[in-house]
Amino acid sequence: MSTFTAPDGTRLACHESGDGPPLVCLPGGPLQSAGYLGDLGGLTSHHRLIGLDPRGTGESATPRDTASYRCDRLVDDVEALRGHLGLDRMDLLAHSAGANLAVLYAARHPDRVARLLLITPSVYAVGLQITAEDRLATARLRRDEPWFAAAYAALEAVTAGRATADSWAAVAPFWHARWDEAARAFDEAGDRAKNHEAAPAHMAQGAFSPAATREALTAFSSPVLLLAGETDPAAPPPVMREFAQLFPNAELIVQPGASHFPWRDDAVRFVANVKAFTGGAAVPV
Repeated sequence: MSTFTAPDGTRLACHESGDGPPLVCLPGGPLQSAGYLGDLGGLTSHHRLIGLDPRGTGESATPRDTASYRCDRLVDDVEALRGHLGLDRMDLLAHSAGANLAVLYAARHPDRVARLLLITPSVYAVGLQITAEDRLATARLRRDEPWFAAAYAALEAVTAGRATADSWAAVAPFWHARWDEAARAFDEAGDRAKNHEAAPAHMAQGAFSPAATREALTAFSSPVLLLAGETDPAAPPPVMREFAQLFPNAELIVQPGASHFPWRDDAVRFVANVKAFTGGAAVPV
């Protein structure tokens, strides 16, 4: 682990592992520490992974000003990390809610991003709409699972705006290709690693300006990989196709059988796809 200072004086932490070209990684949550990314399915054999703990999570300090949690304001933290690493340009990977921050960073600092990898990304920063039927249709691909009926009923409640705490717990199986004890433990650990109190500030009014961001992305010429999970209701593949079309130089990969954490669902396939994009040597499987 190493630490560096954000422009407002907050001490931030990043964690490095693996060998090879650096790959800066922004976790989701929102505001979850980077630990859950692990080695991204073995990607450390090909890259030096550098995971940022967002302010107020993991080993990073809590800021004095809670308004600084707002997503657009965290762009300065990513830029400070780039400077700390001494990188003129960087490959940037972001998962889930972390993709909102990555897209805002790419829009503001396009010359600093060599490649952008968005893994089952959130769409708030670009203002795309995910309908209830988008999510439910994707979820129905799992209709043969033993837990499906209860989880699907809970997802219907969530998409209809009738969610309770029990509803959110009940839909958890949809986020994983295998709903087993390892997945349950992973979810529980992830929940503990989130800064739930700061999440409203992260998404506060003014955090996103989708029209301006989409306009900026039309001029973002660096290669973009958008990797979706075939069965992920959080980032349904049809909407991910729309997302990819916002960039002039993007490719979409829909990983078969995967959901929201594709490096856990099929590590070999995930690593092959990322390696093919960043190194051009491997063929996706």
